[in-house]
Amino acid sequence: MKHWKTAVLLPVLLLLLPACGAGAGETAGGGLTPVSICLEWTPNTNHTGLYAALSLGYFQEEGLDVQILQPPEDGASALCAAGRTEFAVTAQDTLAAALSREEPLEITAVAAILQHDTSGILSRAGEGMDRPKGLEGHTYSTYNGLIELAMLRRVVELDGGDFSQVNLVPYAVTDEAGALREGLTDALWVYYGWGGVSAELAGLETDYFYFKDIDPVFDFYTPIIVANNAFLKEHPETARAFLAAASKGYAYAVEHPEEAAQMLMDGDDTGSLSGSAALVTASQKWMAEQYQADAERWGYMDPGRWNAFYQWLNDNGLVENPIAENAGFTNSFLPQ
Repeated sequence: MKHWKTAVLLPVLLLLLPACGAGAGETAGGGLTPVSICLEWTPNTNHTGLYAALSLGYFQEEGLDVQILQPPEDGASALCAAGRTEFAVTAQDTLAAALSREEPLEITAVAAILQHDTSGILSRAGEGMDRPKGLEGHTYSTYNGLIELAMLRRVVELDGGDFSQVNLVPYAVTDEAGALREGLTDALWVYYGWGGVSAELAGLETDYFYFKDIDPVFDFYTPIIVANNAFLKEHPETARAFLAAASKGYAYAVEHPEEAAQMLMDGDDTGSLSGSAALVTASQKWMAEQYQADAERWGYMDPGRWNAFYQWLNDNGLVENPIAENAGFTNSFLPQ
């Protein structure tokens, strides 16, 4: 199961929000500029820096009144492209469809939340699935994504395996450790910071391999923050202010993971984290090493890595139209 949580539908009242091009230049009470960011899923440790920045007043210090929104049924990126939110959270692989359309969505990636792709395949320990070839003869729970299955085929074949021998079973797993323990599946695609840590806490011994360790082209950026293009053009300083505050929030989460985890749980108004304090805290401690990792600054997106992944999609016919070099991202709004 690639995704961490089931998205919560956005209330109908959100549709009444003004378009960002009109609203970003106006001020809220106290002279603050209203800005919103729509998450891609319910709150989790991908988003901790945003909640920390909100809790610690970093957005206010930048003159912003920030709202964190839950995604509508058609996704955060579509909402952002339509001008109903200035920013949204998505992933580079998900963004590919938006950029390869005949009329690409009017959004641009402006920051990487994590510096490296932490996704991979989780399986029960000792059954040979610590490497891609070991998936032969085992059941893999797929969500039937075009890019997902192409990536899985690639790593299995690079490892000398026969992808046709992997038993693909469509199955929506919400409890990764439980599904593996009960034998409902043999292998799952997870992000280790949530699915892997959850399995650790459940006491399940597992094997895991990262896609990026099998083929470096899969070290793409996920998750990322995107922004509405018209907003970036009309209000560049507001965009810079937002990312400056977000950067401080993620820096705080790196240095103070337990306190930041509590801010995330306190700020969650969906109820999805209720009763999950141990998981959130453990995940946050693991994620603290991932936000900036080996990069010189939080949020930076390396052009070579960005372009390499999209070129792989182009070469393998996995997008509607080829994605141009350097399309869809910029580092120019990040704090220096």
